[in-house]
Amino acid sequence: MFTCHTRLSGDELLSDSFPYKEIENGMLWEVEGKARLLTLWAVSVDIGANPSAEGGEDDEGVDDQAVKVVDIVDTFRLQEQPPFDKKQFVAFMKKYIKLLSAKLEPEKQELFKKHIEGATKFLLSKLKDLQFFVGEGMHDDSTMVFAYYKEGATDPTFLYFAYGLKEVKC
Repeated sequence: MFTCHTRLSGDELLSDSFPYKEIENGMLWEVEGKARLLTLWAVSVDIGANPSAEGGEDDEGVDDQAVKVVDIVDTFRLQEQPPFDKKQFVAFMKKYIKLLSAKLEPEKQELFKKHIEGATKFLLSKLKDLQFFVGEGMHDDSTMVFAYYKEGATDPTFLYFAYGLKEVKC
């Protein structure tokens, strides 16, 4: 078993429990998310008050609540960020490429620089449909995770920068 952490901040963003498909010459990993209901258990706290003396006749109890969450967002505690416009996204990518290139081995640097432009163009083509997430540490200059809904899909598809992740064995 392994988990994937960002090379820049160390936040855990993915694990082998979520299979991925490489796209854009291996620059991006595509992972299918699944929406699920998360039950929030309500707790009734008895503080010793007498409800009949306070005007309450029946114990109404408490209700459990169900909240719809996406498995990947919930599991890795991803934090949604405001959307980028084209100018902001290009500025983020320039900074990200510079920071990440310094962390890669020389042979990976060469491949990264060769193919990152295609991945950037791919993401720019979907920019209006993307949701932006960062890891639990909220490092906005670290690896960003993107989500979008494919045509007709009810669950989101997540995109990760493959070179921005390092596998850590558990």
